[in-house]
Amino acid sequence: MGTDRSAVIPPMTPDDAVPQDPPPPIRGMRRLMIWNVPANFVVFMIWGALPTVMLPQQLAVMNPDEKVRNFGLVSTFGAVAALIAQPLAGVISDRTRSRFGRRAPWMVLGALAGGLALIGLGLSNSLWGIGLAWVLVQTCYNFAQGPLSAIMPDRVPHTRRGTFSTLTGMGLLLGNVGGYVIGASFLNSLRLGYVIFAIVTLLVMVVFNLTNPDYSSADAQLPRFDLREFLKTFWVSPREHPDFTWAFIGRLLLYIGYYVVTGYQLYVLTDYLHVANPDTEIMILSVIMAVGLLITIVPSGPWSDRLGRRKPFVFASSMTLGIAMVIPWASPTIYAWMAMTFIGAMGFGMYQSVDTALMSEVLPNPDDYAKDLGVINIAATFPQIIAPGVGSLLVTHLGYAALFPCGIIFSVLGAVSVFRIKSVR
Repeated sequence: MGTDRSAVIPPMTPDDAVPQDPPPPIRGMRRLMIWNVPANFVVFMIWGALPTVMLPQQLAVMNPDEKVRNFGLVSTFGAVAALIAQPLAGVISDRTRSRFGRRAPWMVLGALAGGLALIGLGLSNSLWGIGLAWVLVQTCYNFAQGPLSAIMPDRVPHTRRGTFSTLTGMGLLLGNVGGYVIGASFLNSLRLGYVIFAIVTLLVMVVFNLTNPDYSSADAQLPRFDLREFLKTFWVSPREHPDFTWAFIGRLLLYIGYYVVTGYQLYVLTDYLHVANPDTEIMILSVIMAVGLLITIVPSGPWSDRLGRRKPFVFASSMTLGIAMVIPWASPTIYAWMAMTFIGAMGFGMYQSVDTALMSEVLPNPDDYAKDLGVINIAATFPQIIAPGVGSLLVTHLGYAALFPCGIIFSVLGAVSVFRIKSVR
C-alpha cells in the first residue's frame, strides 16, 4: 500500500492514438479479477433487493392505497440523489490523497455510511422518513460504487477489459438476482434484512481493499477540486466527444426501457398478474433470471476481446431485451412473465458483460476516470428518475399493460444508438 502510484502512471493525453495501459495491480491481476465479483455483488445486491422488492413492500404495508404514487415519489428523490452523488464521488476520489490510494477510503466509508442509512430506513414508518432514508442510502452507496467502477481503467490493461467487464457484469447481475431472492425472503422482516445487507456489504468492501491494495496517492500530483469544473461534469460536448455522447444515449435509453417495466415487478405480480404468493414467485423468477444470465454473461466478454468488437454484442443485447417485453404484453400470465425474465436476462447478461468495456474506451478525459465513469453512470441512474414517474402515469391512466410498449420502444432506440459510435468496433 505504500508504493507511490504517481511514479508509475504512464503519460497519456486524450489525443493519444493508442491509449497506454495503467500500472499493474500490486498483488496481481488474477486476485483483482476474482475479488471484483463479490465487491460488485454486494453493492448490486442492494440495488436488486431494495427498489424492486423491499422498498415497494415497505410502502405497500405503510399505505396500500397510495403505494404506486408513493413508490414513484420516493424512487424519484432517491434517483436524483444518486444522479448527483456518483459523479461527485468520482471527482472527489480522483483528487484524494491517501496512503491507501484514491478509491479505497471512499469505498469503505460509503459502505459504512450506507449501512447506517439502511438501518435508519428499516426504522422509518412515515413517507418522509422513508424518503429521507432512501436518499441517504442512494447517496452513500453511490459513493462506494463510483470509485469501485474506476478500478478497471485504473488497473486493467485494455486487452483484458472484456474479461474484466464480464466479471464485473457477473457481480452486478448476480447481485441483482441475489437481491431479488434475499429481499423476497425478508418481505415479512424488513428491518432484519436491512441490517444484514448493511453488515455484509461493509465487510466485503473492507476485505476487497485489504486484499487488493492500491498505490499510494499521498504524494501524487492531483488536480484541485473546482466547483465550476464539477458543474461542467454534467455536460460533455457532443461535438467534441460524439462517441461518448452516443454511448451515453444508448445506455440511457436501454435503462429507461428496463426500469419502466421491471421497476414495478412486485406490483405487476400482485395487481396485473394476480399471483397469490409474490415472494415465492420472485424466488422462482430469480432462478430463471440467473440461468438466463449465465448463458450469455460468461462467454460474451471474452468473445468480444477475441473478436476485437463491442458494438454487435451491445446491439444484440438491447434488441433481445426489447423482444422479451413483447411476451407478457401479448399474454398477461405468470408464465409469460417468466419467459420475459429468461430471455431478457440473456439480453441483459450480454449487455452488462460487454457494455462496461465499451464505455471505458470512449471516456473523454484519461485523467478523470472516476468522474467520467460517474457521468456515464448517470445514464443508468437518470432513468431511475424518469422511469418511476413515467410508470406511475402509465399505470394510473392506462393500466399495467402500457408499461410494455414503452419499454420496447426505448430498448430498440438504445440498440440503434450504439451503431453511431465510430471509434469502437
